[in-house]
Amino acid sequence: MINYEHYSYKVTWSAEDQEFVGLCAEYPSLSYLDEDRHAALEGITNLVKDVVADMETNGEKIPEPIAEKSYSGKFQVRIPSELHRRLAIEAAEEKVSLNRYVSHKLAC
Repeated sequence: MINYEHYSYKVTWSAEDQEFVGLCAEYPSLSYLDEDRHAALEGITNLVKDVVADMETNGEKIPEPIAEKSYSGKFQVRIPSELHRRLAIEAAEEKVSLNRYVSHKLAC
């Protein structure tokens, strides 16, 4: 059973709407607008709760919360050979492995 409270929620200001918008990463098509930031969070949370309940009723596959997924810590990225060379040089200059150097750059 999926706990809708474990999803990844955020609230941001919408200049276009002149209101706060509540969002959920696992349901990118959903949003909730409100003048109050806290109400926008509560609104998107309740909306997701209703959608999950509806999906359960209809036997649909419910997205797993990102926070509960397991990640290997590895992913591949294709980059131009010149960028690869430049990163390798920068890593060597810092006296660290290319992996450690790129990990650090991604974290910044």
